[in-house]
Amino acid sequence: QVQLVESGGGLVQPGGSLRLSCAASGMIFSIDNMGWYRQAPGKERELVARMTSLGNTNYADSVKGRFTISRDTAKKTVTLQMNSLKFEDTAVYYCNAEGVTIATTQGLIDGMEYWGKGTLVTVSS
Repeated sequence: QVQLVESGGGLVQPGGSLRLSCAASGMIFSIDNMGWYRQAPGKERELVARMTSLGNTNYADSVKGRFTISRDTAKKTVTLQMNSLKFEDTAVYYCNAEGVTIATTQGLIDGMEYWGKGTLVTVSS
């Protein structure tokens, strides 16, 4: 079983900062991409930031310059530092791991994708 466990959500005032963390556990051999998505009420889930195993990143235009993603490949963790938060950043944030290779009794299986359960970020005054 592979699990992604997020932490760090909460309530913050506009202009404030939060740091989200996600740790992957289980019989993981490797992970290509780790990142964060978010879903606001009444909206579709959208990519916030993602980092490849080579350290390449991409960000949603709405968060560029404010959010920073980092990753520890060996520890299988990914972190999202969110600064200058805005009302519109309010959402449930989900950790994602894609291109995951897992070890099973039948050998390695690649191409898996996993999601965390989500952590709520509320930006409010």
